[in-house]
Amino acid sequence: MVDAFLGTWKLVDSKNFDDYMKALGVGFATRQVAGMTKPSTIIEVNGDVITVKTHSTLKNTEISFKLGEEFDETTADDRKVKTTVTLDGGKLVQVQKWDGKESTLVRELIDGKLILTLTYGNVVCTRTYEKDA
Repeated sequence: MVDAFLGTWKLVDSKNFDDYMKALGVGFATRQVAGMTKPSTIIEVNGDVITVKTHSTLKNTEISFKLGEEFDETTADDRKVKTTVTLDGGKLVQVQKWDGKESTLVRELIDGKLILTLTYGNVVCTRTYEKDA
């Protein structure tokens, strides 16, 4: 099922990203720059290890994981979190936990687009990606 997510995806639309970053405590200047970048997400699989790379003019990040196994992640805004990714009903669900807090990133495919829904508390951000030809 993960195979459907494989490939390179370019950001084409973003809703509420600034509010999401603000809720996480990201500073104003970083939010301004991050809000203007159009990152690409590259999803690859090698055996049972999935790699998700995010490339932008601001910062590149990369995580590699096995489904259902917790790992240490340093987020793009430099939070040190414990992350677990599962496949739930065709969705890749990434849960980040730190300092008693929790953020959820859900990736799903709708009409050939990759929809990333970021949730922290009552703040929800939706980012839409299209597959790069």
